Amino acid sequence: MSTSGATGTDGDGTAAAVGAPRRHRAAETWLRGWPAVVHLVLDLLLAFVFLSLVLSAVSAALLTATLVGLPLLALCLLVAFAATGAERWRIAVFLGTWVPPMPRRPAHLPAWRRVLLDPRPWRSLLHLTLVSVWGLTGGLVVTALLVGGLLGVAVPFLPDGSVVWGEEALRQALVWPVGVGGLLVLLVLPYVAWAFGRVDVAIARLAVSSDPEAEVAALSARVDTLTETRERAVDSVEAERRRIERDLHDGPQQRLVALAMDLGMARRRVATESGSPELVELLDRAHASAKEAVADLRRVARGIHPPVLTDRGLDAALSALAARSPVPVSVHVAPGPRPPARLEAIAYFSVSEALTNVAKHSGAASARVDVDLQELGGRPWLVATVTDDGRGGADPTRGSGLIGLRDRVGAVDGDVLVSSPPGGPTVLSVRLPLPPPGPAAGAAAVPVRPGVPVAPGTPPTDVPTGGRP
Repeated sequence: MSTSGATGTDGDGTAAAVGAPRRHRAAETWLRGWPAVVHLVLDLLLAFVFLSLVLSAVSAALLTATLVGLPLLALCLLVAFAATGAERWRIAVFLGTWVPPMPRRPAHLPAWRRVLLDPRPWRSLLHLTLVSVWGLTGGLVVTALLVGGLLGVAVPFLPDGSVVWGEEALRQALVWPVGVGGLLVLLVLPYVAWAFGRVDVAIARLAVSSDPEAEVAALSARVDTLTETRERAVDSVEAERRRIERDLHDGPQQRLVALAMDLGMARRRVATESGSPELVELLDRAHASAKEAVADLRRVARGIHPPVLTDRGLDAALSALAARSPVPVSVHVAPGPRPPARLEAIAYFSVSEALTNVAKHSGAASARVDVDLQELGGRPWLVATVTDDGRGGADPTRGSGLIGLRDRVGAVDGDVLVSSPPGGPTVLSVRLPLPPPGPAAGAAAVPVRPGVPVAPGTPPTDVPTGGRP
């Protein structure tokens, strides 16, 4: 059975499959070469204009010591800058290539000084010089080929006895070779013009376009700066949260505790000395309100940043969080070095939000929290997974809780995966990229193990809700 259609091993099939695109590209280049012919002919004509402008600029530069030199030089630079803009437009029209302009410089200088000190007009003058030289060479070659080809094609149609031929025998011997040669020249000319046009594009990019490598380097440096700035911002936010928690603990909370103690002692003294039931009841209410305020303030402070997270790490903090959950929660945190404080805080609050959703919406009888260090995509990640046995059907695109969780995790280039088929179980996995170990880390590098599926045995319904995988 022939396999040429499927595998392309047959000679004719391969030629048809490969040759057709090549012929298509060759025909496209030939058609696009004719505008390039016009471009090169214009190069030859404009070369004399540009050379005149360059010589005028050189003459003005030699006369800068006089009052006439500087204005004339500034005028030549302005004309060169405008001519370069027209050249970029001409390249786009005839050669189909857009050459981006040089970046604009800050306008903090007077106009006449900006013209003389801005590098763009000077580079425009250099561009016109190179175009003039190339126009006199490449333009002359293309123009000569065009004229020669047209004359060669016209030779067979010249009348008999023309002075071009002289003897009839000479005409009979040369008429058709010259005609065929002219036709071949016209067939090849677009390819030559297209190749010469690439030189025009290279000159423009070299002289008056921005450097792509410099732009890439600048953008890379900008990305690095923004990454460092973002990390510092996240670190500063976490530091501010810890400071607010300490201030609440050391200030208002201690004052409220002291107030509650004073109210308790006042209530006991009033009860034993005055015996006024109204005053005792009033003090009882004030004492109860003070204790409730202390409890509320402790909950607020714990929600800002739990002290146990700073003192003892994720294992203790998540265990305390699970103990307060109305749904029974088991916690497993893999042993290993502590991650950066900002990642610890994001992992803690992500698990806290997930457990809140479990208690409110899932109808689950139990839940499990697993925190592990894994290697995903060749780099270490901190992975926190919350699994519940509830009804499932969670939609990560609905509800402000998961949206806020996605935003918090996305701030450090992490991501959130949710698997929640109808009937459960629901698995929410938060993945946070860890910084690579430094050269001096050695044996202290973070031990990681290969990544495992987020929800073993569940269908592939994981939906990424933020960050990068």
